[in-house]
Amino acid sequence: MSPRRTGPSRFRPRTVIPAVGVPVAIAVAVLVPMQANATVDLPDLTPEELVAFAKASDVDALSGAIRQRSELGLPDLGGLMGGSGDAGGDDADAAASDTLADLVSLATGSFDANVYLDGDRARLQVLDRMAERNVYLNPGEAWFVDSETQTATRLSVADDADVDGLKAELDRLADEAKAEAEAELPDVEQLPTPQQLLDRALDRLDETTAVSVGTDGRVAGRDAYELVLEPRTDETLVGEIRVAIDGDNGAALAASVTARGAAAPAFETGFTDVSFGAPDASVFRFEPSDAFTVEEEALPLPTVEELRQWADEAEVREESAADASTELPHPVVHGEGWAAVVELDAATAAELMAERRAESAVGADAVAPATEPPFTEGEALDLLDALTTPVDGGRALQTSLLSVLFTDDGRVLAGSVPVDALVGYAESGR
Repeated sequence: MSPRRTGPSRFRPRTVIPAVGVPVAIAVAVLVPMQANATVDLPDLTPEELVAFAKASDVDALSGAIRQRSELGLPDLGGLMGGSGDAGGDDADAAASDTLADLVSLATGSFDANVYLDGDRARLQVLDRMAERNVYLNPGEAWFVDSETQTATRLSVADDADVDGLKAELDRLADEAKAEAEAELPDVEQLPTPQQLLDRALDRLDETTAVSVGTDGRVAGRDAYELVLEPRTDETLVGEIRVAIDGDNGAALAASVTARGAAAPAFETGFTDVSFGAPDASVFRFEPSDAFTVEEEALPLPTVEELRQWADEAEVREESAADASTELPHPVVHGEGWAAVVELDAATAAELMAERRAESAVGADAVAPATEPPFTEGEALDLLDALTTPVDGGRALQTSLLSVLFTDDGRVLAGSVPVDALVGYAESGR
């Protein structure tokens, strides 16, 4: 029997590998608040200039240590999830319990990790108390390695996949889409430049958010700017977001999200150590020893013809979207900006998700099989009861940054607002 794991989530390969691009996203766009330092005096930038500086960052090689800490105000659910260490459960139930624990740990847990990036190669090394997990990403293959269970899963592109042909077809489709967009513009207009897009985004952001440059400081030994975003309304749970941006290359180094009225961040993550040189090539290589159990999975890619068929079908769906939109239910949005609340009928949401999954399954062998349900229905109900409290008309969950209401009549409302606001919207819609 394996000891109960109390550290960060331990995803199974099918859960982790499809998101293998995460190391890259973390490495180049990680959002731990920085410490102000009087000796740091970077050139003054306006908020617009700082955002443009960060957006223009072209860092594609680095190595560093990341720390994430979450204090969302959720209860301790350790006793709810039995996991594989519980006696009497079958393998499927044990696997479901493990994944449920993984998902909750991801949302509420804290962890340390090392990240390495060099172009199209990446590695994420999550450090557990007495073990580690690694995701290796290299051209044509990816590995998920768990040192505790001594298992290694290798995902690779199928030998008969026409990767070059698919890339060429995607480029062709992108060129066609650009040409169509340009043809629909008046003669005096052109497609917006990146700077124009940035300016428009900042204009829209300014309507709901006060954007400012905070105090220069240091993160992971690097001089950094601080970008501060504060909602212009007091109807949201979010108080502020602070992002540390490297003063030399514009890379995001750290960030924190603080709830309204709170003294400490509810969520913070970022580098504690970072170097922007290319890591040694050896850190991206993995060769399993005889002690490891190795599994092989080939990633099924579509053929060029299948890709063209999907594009044609998407165009047909787009042309009939106007008619279909009158038949499909849409989420109801209450409020706006940071105080926006989304409302959707729970049964309708489930049906729409099932329809989308069915539509995506073009060809029996064209796509990977669907991931197994992450937990059983009984566990989902137990989790719902443990996380929520009774309110007028249903049950509600409020963390420091997000609230969710499950109404007795089958609706779900969610937003970064107090539960009372959700209850009010739910009552007005009855």
